This record gives sequence, C-alpha cells and structure tokens, in this order.
Amino acid sequence: MRFEVIQGTLYRANKVVVYGPEGIGKSTFVSHFPQPLFIDTEGSTNKLDVRRFPKPSSWQMLKDEVTDVINERPCRTLVIDTADWAERLCIESVLQVHGKKGIEDFGYGNGYTYVAEEWGRFLNLLQDVIDVANINVVLTAHAIIRKFEQPNEMGSYDRYELKLGKKTTAQTAPLTKEWADMVLFANYRTFSVAVDDKGKKHKAQGGQRVMYTTHHPCWDAKNRDGLSDELPFDYEHIRHVIESMPVQQPQPQSSPVVSPRLDIADNVGSGPMIYTPDPVPQIPPKETEDEYAGLPQALIDLMKSNEITVEMIKQAVLAKGFFPASMEVREYDADFLEYLTTSDGWGGLMNEIQLPF
Repeated sequence: MRFEVIQGTLYRANKVVVYGPEGIGKSTFVSHFPQPLFIDTEGSTNKLDVRRFPKPSSWQMLKDEVTDVINERPCRTLVIDTADWAERLCIESVLQVHGKKGIEDFGYGNGYTYVAEEWGRFLNLLQDVIDVANINVVLTAHAIIRKFEQPNEMGSYDRYELKLGKKTTAQTAPLTKEWADMVLFANYRTFSVAVDDKGKKHKAQGGQRVMYTTHHPCWDAKNRDGLSDELPFDYEHIRHVIESMPVQQPQPQSSPVVSPRLDIADNVGSGPMIYTPDPVPQIPPKETEDEYAGLPQALIDLMKSNEITVEMIKQAVLAKGFFPASMEVREYDADFLEYLTTSDGWGGLMNEIQLPF
C-alpha cells in the first residue's frame, strides 16, 4: 500500500481554549469569533445578545447538541461555555452509568479514569466538528491556583491551571490542552508598589486585562501562529489568525417546496385537466406539559430535542419487558429514568424505538 505525501501548510478550522478568572470577560471575548453558536452550560451568556442552544441538562443532551452542529452546520464557531461545567455533566453521567454516588466510590482511582475516557470521547466528537463540518471550536474555562512542584527543583510555587475538577483535572486538563491548537490565559496584569519608605508594605496597582499566549512557569498557554507572549484581551489581536482561512458560509436548511401534482395522464382526452393537491401530512399531537409531569428534567429535554413522546418510550420499554403495560412512564423506578438520560441508556432506547413494535 502506498500513501500520498502531502507537503505545505494545511488550513482548517481552529481549536481554541480560553481560560481565566471569573468575570474577566471570557464569554464576551469569544462572542466576537465568526458567527458563534453557544452551548451555555452555566448560564453565563444571559446578558449577551448571542445565538445559543438550550442549556444542556444532561451529558447526553450536550453531545446531541454537538452532533446537531456537525449535521446541520448552523454556525462558523461552536462555543462550549464553560468546559469545567460541562465536565460536571460528564461526571454525573459516569456515576449514573455505574450506579455510584460519588467519584471516590469506585476505588483505586478508577472513577477518574472513567471520566478521562469519557472526556476523551467528547473531545473526539468536537474534533469531528473541525474535520467534518470545518467549524471552529472554542472551549472556555475558569482558572484555579494550585501548588506546583517541579521534579528537578526543590520547593514549590503557585501557578494558574484549568479548573477541570478538583482531582479529575490531573487527567482531563492535559487532554484538553493537548487537543487544542491555541490555549489563551486571560488575567489582570497587576504589579506591586511599595507604600512606605522601608519597602515593607506594598499595594497592588494596574488591573489591565491581558491574555498570555505562551507557556510560563505560572500558567499554561500556547499558540502555533507566532503571537506575542502578551496581548491585550481583545479579539482584534487574534482575528488575523482565526479568520486567516476562508470558511464556507453555512447554508440554511430550506424545506422543499411541494407543488400540487398535475395528473396529466389521467385527464388526456377526457376534458379539462384537474389539479390534484398532495395530501397534507398528519402531524402527531405534541406532548403537553402534564404528560411530562413526574419525569426528570434531563429526560424531558432529551425527549423534546429528539421528538420522542412518552408513548414511544412506554412502547419501547414494554417491548423489552422491563415494566408492565399498566404502569405509566412517570411511575417507573427513579433510577431507571435517570439511567435513560445517560449515553448507554438513551442510545439503547433510541435503537429500540427505531425497531418496529
């Protein structure tokens, strides 16, 4: 087998991570990326005039929204705001799948391994947004200060890191930084000024918002475009990098126009031609809020986004023999309903619904 040799610069959509302290303006900063579409996991964009998906209430719903972007291509930039809140959904899903109440219940650190594996699969899904849909992907995250010790040096010092879980960050944060093409650390630039003659008392001055683009002992950052080590925290300073490649405008998915059918063959020689309109498709009635009563909100969100009715779930569960036909969906075991919101549970349900009952 012979492979083609490719030489030269390859242009594609960008993978960007922007992290920093709360309130510094990460969401506002990424809102200037080309045609952004937000998946707001924490509700931080309520004050911004941006396009967004409904807030995901489960890990499966978050992945479904990303998959919808790949299929429909409604934007030029997908923003996950924020990654650390998305990781919470990931952890909750892992706990539900394995029937655990806490990440420490697994023992021997297995829980953190499961989370890292699931997070890695999520990054692969985001990579499909890049490779298949040619859409930029931006992850925002909060920063946290941690004590760090270098293996070849004595002593320790504080440094900023991605806030991806108190303990899971040891596995999920490196995966995220390795996945990204650009990691930007936003912070307030401050300096200490002596306020007494002896120089024993100091006061912080400054406060300008800046972003760091290269690695430093006190923070993680990187870029592959030759950016200056420090830049004002303004999108204009990286616009030439993000928009260097012409990205095809996403085409809106227009519904086909159905014209009335003209029955010519049936009317030749038998008088005037007659227009016979196509039958109007019957739209099934939508679920009312009362029919959702008693169901977990995460399950309701998945049902609405996938147009799955309560009756469809009942028939699928009945086909498997899990619960009797006399029992309503809201009366199912609470743990079973929670399981349906996980990747395994929802995937199995969807497969069963696609089969003839």
